[in-house]
Amino acid sequence: MTRNVAMTSHDDADRGSAASWRMWQGDLQGSRYNPSERKITPATVGKLKLKWAFTYAKLPFSRTGSQPAVVDGVLYVGAPDAKFYALDAKTGARKWVFDLTPVAGPVSDSNLNMVRDGAAVEGDKVYFGDGRGYVYALNKKTGRLIWARRPEPNTSAWLTSSPLVYHGRVYIGISSTEAGTAGDPNYACCRFRGSMVALDGRTGALDWRHYVMPPATKVGTWPSGADMYAPSGGAVWSSPAVDPRTGTLYVGTGQNYTGETGEIDSVLALNSRTGALRWKQQMAFPDTYTMACITPNPSDYCPSHGRGTALDNDFGASPNIIRVGHRTIVAIGQKGGIFHAFDAASGKILWQTQLSVMDPDKPDPGDVGVQWGSSFDGKRLYAATWRANPGMLYALDPATGHILWKTPAPEDGCTTGGAAASPDMCLRAFTPAVSSTPGLIYEGSYSGKMYIFSSANGKLLWQFDAVQDFQGVNGIPGRGIGISGNGGAVIVDGMMYVQAGYYPYYPSDKGYTLLAFGL
Repeated sequence: MTRNVAMTSHDDADRGSAASWRMWQGDLQGSRYNPSERKITPATVGKLKLKWAFTYAKLPFSRTGSQPAVVDGVLYVGAPDAKFYALDAKTGARKWVFDLTPVAGPVSDSNLNMVRDGAAVEGDKVYFGDGRGYVYALNKKTGRLIWARRPEPNTSAWLTSSPLVYHGRVYIGISSTEAGTAGDPNYACCRFRGSMVALDGRTGALDWRHYVMPPATKVGTWPSGADMYAPSGGAVWSSPAVDPRTGTLYVGTGQNYTGETGEIDSVLALNSRTGALRWKQQMAFPDTYTMACITPNPSDYCPSHGRGTALDNDFGASPNIIRVGHRTIVAIGQKGGIFHAFDAASGKILWQTQLSVMDPDKPDPGDVGVQWGSSFDGKRLYAATWRANPGMLYALDPATGHILWKTPAPEDGCTTGGAAASPDMCLRAFTPAVSSTPGLIYEGSYSGKMYIFSSANGKLLWQFDAVQDFQGVNGIPGRGIGISGNGGAVIVDGMMYVQAGYYPYYPSDKGYTLLAFGL
């Protein structure tokens, strides 16, 4: 039983009307909850139907991770083909499209300039980032470019963190492709320094930067002869949240790539005006992990091989800022399977709940936990675990961390629908961040099925299989795959929007799809 749990007093004004989901986090405090949704309810959810699909161009190894923002009947979303779209939220009709390639360059085989993060809409602007590390501000009505800036000089920088706009600044974490390219023995691994940046919302000028890592220097050579650099890593994969009461920004950080130092696998509390560190809690150390720890020769190219410290146990999830009685807490899930709560003022650990257990024998031992984010509906916290075999959806008491109920990924997820044709690829796993509205929890799966559960008891109320063919309203045939990580369901004004274009890559010769459901 939970007592004395309340959202911060400014929350309703921050979130806006039922016709808005204006940033990835749902609101400044990261709740991913729309309390104003009154059309989709436990009584009506069974009538939810597909209203339209929008299909992206088919590109090799592409995926759709850009969670839409919806404001005043317009949906804003990025695509794998270096396009950013404004669509009519009710019909999917295109209002305008912005081409990133004049800024970021042509689409590459590795799709580095695709848009994976979610947009944030504030005033007359829409903000987002891309796979080459550029942050953009467009006029939300016309799509005209206002500014584009690349705040990180390292060429491996990309943006999976979604922007948060607060007091005229755009806050975004900087992540990197180096964790993947480190799998190439000839790559001079690694020099990237993860960071959190604040940009002027009007001009894109850098206001401040908080680096997670000290600068890297050459420390030797790899067996291939390539230069070796250290320390490196600390990518900020996740999106921040802010407490306007104190002006404190909270964000989680990634693991080392080389070396053993820095603010890795940590939760940081930063002064939102200056970027100065107020506190940090480092929840795993050491943790040095890249693709070189999987292939081609971990003994030679994974610095932590054989030492049990190649964990990938970072924070890919965003925090929730919650009032519990007279205390503000920061609640956040970790990829290793633990959900944490900290005192927002001091960083003191208040409780920790083990949701799933790391498997040291797996190539990625940190893939069992909370990947992208959780939701808070004013009463309970909701979190889902990924490849925990099975993945599990949890309701937690925010005051104590006690598990109130838990629901496994449905047993038939991989044996029915489109995923059944690829049994070797499918897992009972929950993929995206959790979202919620009054009485309902929204969570997608590795199987390509989108689920809606009762928030009261975790009972499954509705599902839809996205691994099937669709005809896009834009005239392009599409086919869904796994429900997208990096974001989650967006629920606005009787509509639910879901990206169906993430792991695993079920066989398809068509582009992936954005799906819109309504009553």
